Formats: sequence, structure tokens, C-alpha cells
Amino acid sequence: MALLLPIPIPIHGVSSRSRSASRLCKVWGWGLLKIQIQRGGRTQTPTPTKNSLGLSNSNSTFTKTTKSSKKRRDAAVEAESDAISILNERIRREQRKKSSDSERSPMEAEEADKYLELVKQQQQRGLQKLKGDLSYKVDPYTLRSGDYVVHKKVGIGRFVGIKFDNAPASTDPIEYVFIEYADGMAKLPVKQASRLLYRYNLPNENKKPHTLSKLNDTSVWERRKTKGKIAIQKMVVDLMELYLHRLKQTRPPYPLTPAMAHFVSQFPYEPTPDQKQAFIDVEKDLTGRETPMDRLICGDVGFGKTEVALRAIFCVVSAGKQAMVLAPTIVLAKQHFEVISQRFSIYPNINVGLLSRFQTKSEKDEHLDMIKNGHLDIIVGTHSLLGSRVVYNNLGLLVVDEEQRFGVKQKEKIASFKTSVDVLTLSATPIPRTLYLALTGFRDASLISTPPPERVPIRTHLSAYSKEKVLSAIKYELERGGQVFYVLPRIKGLEEVMGFLEQSFPDVEIAIAHGKQYSKQLEETMEKFSQGEIKILTCTNIVESGLDIQNANTIIIQDVQQFGLAQLYQLRGRVGRADKEAHAHLFYPEKSLLTDQALERLAALEECCQLGQGFQLAERDMGIRGFGTIFGEQQTGDVGNVGIDLFFEMLFESLSKVDEHRVVSVPYWSVEIDMNINPHLPSEYINNLENPMEIIHEAEKAAEKDIWSLMQYTENLRRQYGKEPHSMEILLKKLYVRRMAADIGITKIYASGKMVFMKTVMNKHVFNLITDSVVSDVHRNSLVFEGDQIKAELLLELPREQLLNWIFQCLAGLHASLPSLIKY
Repeated sequence: MALLLPIPIPIHGVSSRSRSASRLCKVWGWGLLKIQIQRGGRTQTPTPTKNSLGLSNSNSTFTKTTKSSKKRRDAAVEAESDAISILNERIRREQRKKSSDSERSPMEAEEADKYLELVKQQQQRGLQKLKGDLSYKVDPYTLRSGDYVVHKKVGIGRFVGIKFDNAPASTDPIEYVFIEYADGMAKLPVKQASRLLYRYNLPNENKKPHTLSKLNDTSVWERRKTKGKIAIQKMVVDLMELYLHRLKQTRPPYPLTPAMAHFVSQFPYEPTPDQKQAFIDVEKDLTGRETPMDRLICGDVGFGKTEVALRAIFCVVSAGKQAMVLAPTIVLAKQHFEVISQRFSIYPNINVGLLSRFQTKSEKDEHLDMIKNGHLDIIVGTHSLLGSRVVYNNLGLLVVDEEQRFGVKQKEKIASFKTSVDVLTLSATPIPRTLYLALTGFRDASLISTPPPERVPIRTHLSAYSKEKVLSAIKYELERGGQVFYVLPRIKGLEEVMGFLEQSFPDVEIAIAHGKQYSKQLEETMEKFSQGEIKILTCTNIVESGLDIQNANTIIIQDVQQFGLAQLYQLRGRVGRADKEAHAHLFYPEKSLLTDQALERLAALEECCQLGQGFQLAERDMGIRGFGTIFGEQQTGDVGNVGIDLFFEMLFESLSKVDEHRVVSVPYWSVEIDMNINPHLPSEYINNLENPMEIIHEAEKAAEKDIWSLMQYTENLRRQYGKEPHSMEILLKKLYVRRMAADIGITKIYASGKMVFMKTVMNKHVFNLITDSVVSDVHRNSLVFEGDQIKAELLLELPREQLLNWIFQCLAGLHASLPSLIKY
């Protein structure tokens, strides 16, 4: 018997109308107590529902259909009736998505087993190193009234408050979390809430969900969760196939030479313990294994990531290969060029070159020719190094600094290198995607979190903008003989700030720097600032990474709400690179003008003001900034279904079980279709065909090859001879059924009365993954997995042709899930 409890206690955060309402509680299997709200003595009636055509149940809403809309509907019905065309269109869309991966060679099952095992071992190492206590569940005590939360079993609700209340079958009151849903209030013991609730974050500024979930009907929530799960499966399979392909690539291990020991001895500092481990990790990647390296070096600003890269470059270049160093800005590229040139100056046989947009055409052409002929060993530059004009003679290593600052197209180009050359990525605040790959072992990571002994934490001051505070901060730094960065989000406004500063400090050298300046002007400004001639540099975020100026120990950032969290962290890292205490002053206009997301971003930055916290900051950043930069814009809607935190937990779970996402296909000729259906082609169609027997034979050959070949064959046939008659359509459907069955591992299809049986080699886990993706409720709900077969019970025994159509539609729905599965 369900337990019903009245709850008379007023709860902080609930409207007076809600508080005065009578509430009935009922214990639910998922740990929530449901409260049905009756307002004004009447139970609220639901709003009229709409039917599948989007029309209300009320008769008054029906309107007359115009002739044009009727024609459109008739055309749609005709298109829908041609099931082969619909299937072909879906196959074409999938093929377009695959076209970028056409270079990947197929992998045999035995080979795949070996690499899957490698990935699993790597995952375990990644988890041991980095996972720690990472959890996306929310601490109920950190919630504020009005925050949106997600209960895994029920869905999205609004947090109301925490209140003591009597527990069922107990006289002692306990703390409950109260959550408002679309059709009532629920309460959940705090201990259970910490295990079952997630914060609902969206990947954009708007944190409000479209609608709250219902306690009485969780089917909508289950559908939303399934959509998120399917999206995750597709992402995981894409990642898996990319990394399996990378593991399949081989190159000879690089030799360990005495010259390396000499190069290492030139490093003037004592490495920190984390740095030493990073050196060992990279050395093992290059000299101890045959698969290309793909390692992330995650270290805070000034913690020695560059030295790790320099040693990797030396190892590769001394073996006769080229190394590319890719930086997001010319300022950073130039600094890398100077550091590398200085370090390699004692090796006359190693040539270093810088390629940038600031060079003349003849200089660029000369450099491109040297790269192509192998006369440049180390090439430093911005995204221009990824252009089609740059042809490498023997590229062995790609070093990417601050990958998160490159655009989508550049990231795709970087990803294409990862299957053929060794890649080392340096980042103080890795993009969440990078972090996730590191956490789950698809990619190796070395974490440098120990600061150099002389480093002092940066003091961060966050406040509303005032001229007095700005002048006070600058005056303090100038009086102790230092220099100042003054950063704005846009070029517009730099002149105005410079005028204000020149008026306030007439005897101080002040300059402007931004990316739209002429090359010589920008280079001269940067050079003067690094030499100490310029005391205040008014600039955009072009100085975000790379500049290493020991004497600049105050940075002022105006309009911080317009910067991303990773950007702010990098900008703050421009100061505090010596043993002096550094100050970062972050100014916003007025808190009332800031979005919730901007406020949360700033609070996170204040919390992470200790040294070495870029990695933890990226964890926090994951739930705050735009999701489009992580997995691409198309996934944003899928995240909105469940919220970022639950989405990430589902993603992590899916990644850790990646070997279960594998469907084993069977040979086409081994599939039995036990249906006595052999239609005869009409004589007029046969007469129209040039060689009927040859055409049928070619169709069978296309089906045996793959579904894409069968689709192309069918479309060519229709282009040449027009739409086939019904009997020919039946023959084609039999070929499609056999091909699709082979692809998803079905070996035999037969019917008995109202039952359809499909013998299969798939396991129940794969069956569940496939059926989750099926759009049609009719097909999905009729399928049952038992032993080594899939069974479906129809409402009545169908004639043979209708039965074939049903099987065709059912298999088309199952086949559509293949992009979510690894196929070997």
C-alpha cells in the first residue's frame, strides 16, 4: 500500500499560493516523495494535448485544407510510400559524413581485438593518474533556490530548498531536498539527493530548460535521455575509430643517442618532479613504442612545458625528421622561434625557420622551398603552417601550443596529422574535449602541477571598474620599477584608454598593441616592451599566451565579462613569472549587468588563484562555457536534453564501456531469408531492359559488396529505366533485407504465423543499443531478444509481400543505428 503523508511545513522559496495548498505525498520507487498540488479545492486539469498532426483535440481547431496543401500532402505520401528511396537518402547522408574518413583502411576483427585491449589498458592508466574523485553529481547544500536540477530517473526540476521533515515509519525528522516539477512537488532525503541529482547546466547563456519534467509521466524524460544516449554513442564510436586507426599506424622508434644527454645538460634549471616525469613519458613515447605519440602536456603558465617540447624536437630532428611548432598568434610564434633558435644555436646542422603573415612574398616562397626540400629542420609559425602550400619533406613531430585557441577547421587539420605523425600538445587550460580524452585513456597526458621553487601565487582582485582603482594599481607597479599590461576585449577603446593613461602618467612611455597593426610596428612595440622601454602596454588579448616578461607584474583586464574563462586564466599568467608578487586586477562594469554564466566564470577564477590550478579550472570550465567548442555545434541540442553534467557522466560511462559498442557483421552469402516469395517481372518491363538476367546478376553483386553499392545500383537502374514495377521492387527489397541483415549480424530470417524470428550473432547489450535508436515505436516495442534470436509478434498474420515490407522497414530502422556502433 502506498504511503500518503500530508506536509504542512512551509518551505522557503515556494510561493504563498503553493504553501497554502494541500499536499499529498507518495513514496516512489526512485526515492522521491511526490506531492500532488490541488489549488483552490480543484485538481488542475492538464492543457489539451495535440495529436500527431499537431492539432488540438478540440473540434474547433480544425480548419479547411487548401488545394495546395493537399497536393503537398499527397506528394509527401507518395514519397513515403517509396521505402527504398527513403532508405537510399539516409545511406547517402551517412556516406557524406564518412567521406572525410575515406582514407582509413578497414580493420580485421582479430586486429580490432588487440587494439581494443590496448585502449582499455590505457584507460585504466588514465583513470589512475587523473580521475581522482571526479564526479558530476551535485552537493545539495551548494544549490540555491531556483536552481535547476536533474534527477536521473525523473528528469528536470527546480530546486526549492532543504527542510527538516518527518521520515516515513519514523518519529525523527530528517533533512529533505524539495524539488518542484511540472505537475507537483517532490521531496528527497539529502543523502539520496547527493547520489541522484545533477546540476542542470546548458551550453549557452540561457540556463533555463524549455519545460520541467512530470512526476506522473516519465516517458518524455526517458525519450530525452535516450536521445542523449544515442548522441553519446555516436561521438564515442567516432573517437574510438579515430584512435584505433592511430594505434594501427606504425613508425620505427627513435634512437636514444649520446647527443640527447648533451642537449639535456644545457637546461640551466633543476627540473621539478612533475617535469621529470613528463620528460620520461615523452621519451618513452618516442623511443619505446612504434605507434605515433599523441600526448597532452598540461602545465600551468611558466611551469616548464616548453622544455618538454624542446627535448622531443631534438629527439626527432636528430633522427633526420622535421618538426613543426604551431602557435595561435604571431607574438607567441615569434617567442617560440627565439627560444628554439637560442637553444639550438650550438648545433649548426639544425636549421630553424619562422613562417608568418608578416613576411614578404619572396621570404615566404624561400621558406616554403626550404621546407619542401628538407633544408629547414624546425618550422615555427601560426595556422599558415597548415595551409595547402606548405609541403613537408619528412615531417616527424607536430607541437601544438594552446590548441583551444585555434578554429574548427584548423583543429580538424591538426586531428588529421594525429594519425600519421607524433603530436605533442601544450596547454595550461586544456579544452574540455582534450581533458576528457586524457581522463579516459584515448590520449596520454602528463600533468605538471608543481611550481618552480621561486614562484609566488598571483594575487587576483575582482571588482567593479573605477578610475581610482586602475590608477592606484598602475602607480603601485610603476613605483616598484615594474611594467603593466592593460588589456581590453576589443581594438575599439584602446585609443581612449591610452589617452586617459597619457593624461594620468605624462612622463611614462605607453604603447598600443593589437593584431591588426602592421608587422614591423607590432614587432617594434613588443621588442621595446620586453626591453623595458615601454612601461604600460595597452593591448587586446594578442598577449594572451607566450609573452615572458619578468619585469611585468601587474595586469589590468577591463570588461572581464567578455572573456572566456580559459582566456582570463591565460592573461593572468602573463604576470608573476619572476619572484616578485604579481597582481591581476579584473574589472567588470556592474554586477547587475552580468549574466549568471559570467558571474559563475569570475567566481571560478577567484577560487583557482593558487599556482598550478589550470587543470582544475578546466574541470570547472566544462560546465560553464559554450559546448559547441567541445564536440561541435550539432551536439548542443542533445546536451540540452539532459544538461551538461549528466551528459558528461553518460559520456564517461560510455567511453569506459567502448568495447561493448561493437557489432559483428556476417558474410552476405551466409544470410538465409526463409520466405517463399518469388515475384515475376512483367513482360513489358523485361522487354524494356537490355539484358534482364545480367541486370539481376549485377544487383546481386552490388548487394554482396555493401549497402552503398546496392544504393548506387538501384538509383542508376531508376535513372536509366524509370521507377521499377511492383514485382521488381519486391526483388530489390529482398536484396536490401539480406544486405542489412548481414551488416547487423543477423544470419537467418523466417516467419511462423504472427511471429517473425531473426537468428543473430549480436549480444543483448548491442541489441539494446540498436533498438534505443529505432525511431518507430511500432518496431521498437515489438522486438524482443531471447537467446540467439530476435523475435517480433505481429498483431495478425500478414500476407507474404506485406510481411517482407514489415521486415524491410524494421531492418532499415535497426540498420540506421550502425553509426553508433564499431563495425569489424
